[in-house]
Parts: sequence; structure tokens; C-alpha cells
Amino acid sequence: MRAQFVLVPFATLAIVSPACATVYLSIAQAQKLMFPDATLTPDFRELTREQVSAIEEASGVNVRNRKVQIWRVSTGGWFIADEVVGKHEFIPFALGLDAGGAVKAVEILEYRESYGSQIRNQGWRDQFTGKRHGAKLTLTKDIQNISGATLSSRHITDGVKRLLATYAILVAQD
Repeated sequence: MRAQFVLVPFATLAIVSPACATVYLSIAQAQKLMFPDATLTPDFRELTREQVSAIEEASGVNVRNRKVQIWRVSTGGWFIADEVVGKHEFIPFALGLDAGGAVKAVEILEYRESYGSQIRNQGWRDQFTGKRHGAKLTLTKDIQNISGATLSSRHITDGVKRLLATYAILVAQD
């Protein structure tokens, strides 16, 4: 008896984890949440090379985008929309500042990573309230880390630090 072989083409299987994109707030919704009785006026700006260098030196964080999405608040204060990289994906967030430049609120607008969405917890975000440019903002020392969300925690912390420096250099000096 003679053996016969049959070749069966192998299918390539790829196992991909599903994207976990969640939109929590639009920019307009975050503005209303942070400044409910105010009118916000866009005051978008583009950073010069000198401003980028000054912000990076003051914050210790790289400036990824020279365009600053900032709004002036009619009741006093500022609203800034920005994004940081989580582990793999961008995390859009918003920062509300009072008239003196202190953090009023931080809102996570969207989260696309599989893990780490705990950075949206109010208690974690409240750690930034009242912080100003120059305040200590070191993860695990001044800002509590979230286990399982270390990169997201670090990058949001760095983003807040960078935006506080941006405010101090770009807006407070006007």
C-alpha cells in the first residue's frame, strides 16, 4: 500500500484584541462641565521655537504639538484641550484653570487603550486641583499612581505639568 499525502493550505490566524475606544465628553461638554455659567472664546495660538524650548525646560516634558487649543473664560480662567500618548493611543484631555492659573479641573475626553481607564476616576483627577506651574507633579510622590494604568497616569501627569508651563509662558506673561 502506498501512502499519499494531501497538502492542506494553512490559514493564517491573527488574534487582535478589540479596540476599546470610549468617548466620555466632547470639548463643548467639558467646557460646560468646568465652567457652567461662562462663555468661552477661542484664543488659539501657535508656539514659537523659543516658547517650545522654554516650556520644555520649565516642565521637563517634550512639546509634541506647537498648536495650542485654548479658550478664554468670560468669568475668569482658561480652558485648554490637548492630548498625550497612553501606552499606544492618544488620550485627549482638557484642563480648566482658574483666573490665577491654578487647576480647576482635569477631564479625560476619550480613552482608547485596553487598560488604564481608571485615570478617569474623579478621585485620581482631583489630585491636580489647585496645582500651579512650578508645583511638584511627580508620579508616585505627588500624584498617586494607578496600578495597571502607570503609563496613562504618568502621561496625563506630564501633560498637566506641560500645560501649566504653557499657561505660565504663553498666557500669564501677556
